[in-house]
Amino acid sequence: MNEIKTIVKDINDMPWDELVSERTGKKMIEKKLLNDPDTGMLINYCHYPEGFVTPWHVHHDLAHGIYVLEGTLYTHEGSYGPGSFVWFPEGIVAEHGAVAEGGATVLFITNKPFNIEYIDKE
Repeated sequence: MNEIKTIVKDINDMPWDELVSERTGKKMIEKKLLNDPDTGMLINYCHYPEGFVTPWHVHHDLAHGIYVLEGTLYTHEGSYGPGSFVWFPEGIVAEHGAVAEGGATVLFITNKPFNIEYIDKE
């Protein structure tokens, strides 16, 4: 019999981890749901407080998606409400976070190990 086990997490019982943006000094919170050791894929349950934006950046060799659970996700291409899924292809230069009028609770999903490089866009 295969010893592979299903992974189950109850986010209600998990503590929040605080992240401080190295670029802006602003804080957001997250709960790490999955970090696959074979692929590096991760899934995080995140809350961006109102006005929190990850400024212009690129993830080299990494695509990521954001599924909006509550609030409004701001991106460089528009704003998206609950039920929206936004996929950022590998190498895209982007910014995203929460609109100034309210926060956003999202699932953040990557296809490979996380990396980030901030871009000065003028």
